[in-house]
Amino acid sequence: MGDKLKVAIAAGGTAGHINPALALAEELVSRGHEVHFYGQATRLEATLVPQAGFPFTPLDLTGFDRSRPWTLFTSLWKMSRAEKSLSREFAAGSAPDVAIGFGAYIEMPLINCCVRHKIPTLVHEQNSVPGLANKSSAHKVKSVCVSLPVAIDAFKGKVGAGTQIIVTGNPVRKSVINARRDEGRRAFGVPDDARLLLVFGGSLGARHLNQGVVALKDELLSREDLYVIHSTGKGEYDSVVSSLALTDEEAARWQVMPYIDRMGEALAAADLVLSRSGASSVAEIAALGTPSMLIPYPLATADHQTTNARYLVDAGAAIMLPDDDIDTPAFRSDLLALVDGADRRAQMAAAAKGLGQDRAAAALADQVESAAGLGD
Repeated sequence: MGDKLKVAIAAGGTAGHINPALALAEELVSRGHEVHFYGQATRLEATLVPQAGFPFTPLDLTGFDRSRPWTLFTSLWKMSRAEKSLSREFAAGSAPDVAIGFGAYIEMPLINCCVRHKIPTLVHEQNSVPGLANKSSAHKVKSVCVSLPVAIDAFKGKVGAGTQIIVTGNPVRKSVINARRDEGRRAFGVPDDARLLLVFGGSLGARHLNQGVVALKDELLSREDLYVIHSTGKGEYDSVVSSLALTDEEAARWQVMPYIDRMGEALAAADLVLSRSGASSVAEIAALGTPSMLIPYPLATADHQTTNARYLVDAGAAIMLPDDDIDTPAFRSDLLALVDGADRRAQMAAAAKGLGQDRAAAALADQVESAAGLGD
């Protein structure tokens, strides 16, 4: 094997699974290792992984829909077929030295196949509440790596006798970590001496958050040095633009867009973030050390966005408000207090940086190398 590893990564479905996997891949390649991705041809990974320059092999899988029990048979049949395909590939000389899954069901044939071939395996859990795939794989793998300490308890009783549970943090891509304030300001046309509020909620559950911010338009713009970058989510863009009804003068300070492609630059440029608290958002906010006000999506599975947010809140890096409070005076007073509170924001930024989230990719890469026997 030597010091150069062949690492297989299974990640797919959503950017929340894929981007941490890409961050790990970047770190592994920087250490001289070789990385190969597995995913589905019809999902987001088939676009994002090749765009990032990594080899990608599609696997034909379908998930199990609990509301349609008969889909279990098709799912299991395709899972078995995918495992056999991987076994043939490995037997032909393409076996990895180590494999890691990032929580979507696409990981299961890879993990199962590697376990049968005695190839060391790991899984990484991005959220505070583990998904079904990682809970199902946990007893088979050498290490379960989690983003948040609170996730440790969720895996107890589900891991094998020799399985380690290790907190690594949630890897963030270098394009985010390496973003700089001055470059971000130039990219979005925001003056160096202005205050910048960054608002985003994603395409899921952003409507109420958008409505709350729109209602504060006049008060926010009354602060003549305040700029707003507002990512509405694709489904909400037209509605938000219509509700804001910005004049040309107002639009110069309030940029509305359906999606932010350059999130690293936006976070680096911002003085304050108002957002939901998905796992990737929390990781990126922490990695850039940006003060934040978090409004967890109330319908998230097991309310995991609230648990995600507590990671920053308990560290003093963020404040959190329930979604129901968007329509109360608390939303207005808390947000404007942070907009106007430079000293408070400086304290929150220092607390976020102290979490070391920018080192998560390296910590996870260390675990991959350890599982493969490097350094033993």
